[in-house]
Amino acid sequence: MNQDSSLGGVFTPAGTRLRLRRIGYGAIHLTGPIAWGPPKDREAALAVVREAVRCGVDHIDTSDYYGPHVANEILREALHPYRDGLTIVTKVGARRGPDRSWPKALSRQELVDAVHDNLRHLGVDVLDVVNLRLGGQFGPDDSSVEAPLAVLAELQQRGLVRHIGLSNVSRAQFEAGSRLADIVCVQNHYNLAHRGDDAFIDDLASRGVAFVPFFPLGGFRPLQSAALDDVARVLGATTRQVALAWLLQRSPNILLIAGTSSIAHLHQNLQAGALRLPADAVARLDDIAAGAAARKAG
Repeated sequence: MNQDSSLGGVFTPAGTRLRLRRIGYGAIHLTGPIAWGPPKDREAALAVVREAVRCGVDHIDTSDYYGPHVANEILREALHPYRDGLTIVTKVGARRGPDRSWPKALSRQELVDAVHDNLRHLGVDVLDVVNLRLGGQFGPDDSSVEAPLAVLAELQQRGLVRHIGLSNVSRAQFEAGSRLADIVCVQNHYNLAHRGDDAFIDDLASRGVAFVPFFPLGGFRPLQSAALDDVARVLGATTRQVALAWLLQRSPNILLIAGTSSIAHLHQNLQAGALRLPADAVARLDDIAAGAAARKAG
């Protein structure tokens, strides 16, 4: 199977030489449940990563706090030495507690240590893109981006980081961050049913900044909707493919990092790049977020 020519097109973040196919791979599912501990089948995890790259995937999202360390160690075992043109995007700003929690880790020393941990476990001398994760478990907060971003900017100047992104941030935090560093991507919670960043995405597109939705398929609880089921049935596609295709059609700066531990699901995700949704299907899918908002308000 070769998906090289149909991975949703290519996007180049402004100010970079990156040419990223719009469907990438998220490494979070290379670990155990809820990104904790080793995978049930390590050989299967290695195989799915290698298959993703064989099929043309050229950017992988990861973090050393997935596992912790497990996802990066698997990426290194599967792919090192990394082929030219493969971009690995990692995250700092959080850690894993012994109770499997995700506490913040935004002090200077924690950020420096996190960058070096990612370098060591990935087996590289420089990180392609590092996303600074802010906010809380359920979305952005009003914390200042200045101090932690200054640490990443310093590490960038020292040659340990090529590009900087932000994760789990508000538009105000992005604006503040953009005054301190060149931000090439934003990674926020966004999908068919969770569309609070609609206007933000359009603004980022006008600036040439990539938007990378996390939980594009609903996260640890997959998206469920009668409208999604109906559209998938009419188009002869899976609900996963329809949800991913909607994101690709939503805006040209959206990059996908749907994760999976299954080669079959990987192939389905990649095939979403060739799926074109007609206008009536898009209209039905757009109504999903409105219905979700109404239920939440009620």
